[in-house]
Amino acid sequence: MAKTGQLFIVATPIGNLSDITHRAIEVLNTVDIIAAEDTRHSGRLLQHYGINTRLIALHEHNETQKKAWVIEQLKTGLDIALISDAGTPLISDPGFPLVNSCRESGLVVTPVPGACAVVAALCASGLPTDAFQFCGFLPVKTLAKENALNAIQDTRKTSIFYEAPRRIRDTLATIARCLQAERQIVVAKELTKSFEQFFKGTAQQALQWLDEEPQREKGEFVLLIGPAEQNDSGIPPEAVKLLSSLTPLMPGKKAAALVAEHYQLKKNELYKLTLDLKSD
Repeated sequence: MAKTGQLFIVATPIGNLSDITHRAIEVLNTVDIIAAEDTRHSGRLLQHYGINTRLIALHEHNETQKKAWVIEQLKTGLDIALISDAGTPLISDPGFPLVNSCRESGLVVTPVPGACAVVAALCASGLPTDAFQFCGFLPVKTLAKENALNAIQDTRKTSIFYEAPRRIRDTLATIARCLQAERQIVVAKELTKSFEQFFKGTAQQALQWLDEEPQREKGEFVLLIGPAEQNDSGIPPEAVKLLSSLTPLMPGKKAAALVAEHYQLKKNELYKLTLDLKSD
């Protein structure tokens, strides 16, 4: 039986061209084909390192059609490297349909790890790293964006998003409106590039930071939202959220009674929490 080729998932720099591994350069030099998200963009990287491997385009608009051709090349024994415009392929970049089809076809898929904006931003953010979730880009439409942020209202993980420069201000304003005022966020801008910047504070403070210098709205952004603060009462976050919404609308004892009945909790403890909520 003829030996099939391998699909290599190769991470490339997210800004600084020096952030590429020796193994990545070796693989890109030795494979038969490089499938790139944007051949013009990737061509500059390959030229920088003197890599002359055949380059083809594989992006979100042609991947469904192109994956069958790629799989056929792999089955004939050719090795192929998949790269995106920057960072690790498939992380908010094309590649999933191809990799999934390769796995289903029994072909070898080999990761060549390296730069990734998610990890780069997280490790330097000063936010908790023990539990985190990457959520891609937030929705563009206001209601969908609000729903996505409301979904992390009580999460105990650091949540990470990518954001476009033209939407960063609106997104920060939506965070300030939807999440707790003191919720810590980090705006990471232009990672590994000459104008790399980090800002840590509340969403409102981040908006003020943008106002101080209009240039700060330009560039590529990673937005990190810290975990919700834990309460020491042992009351489930969803019960606290319901109590918080009811307290302004009715007497504390009545709000506590309703939540206690709904979640099978002690009414006295909930009533004490309503007093804390009213004093905030």
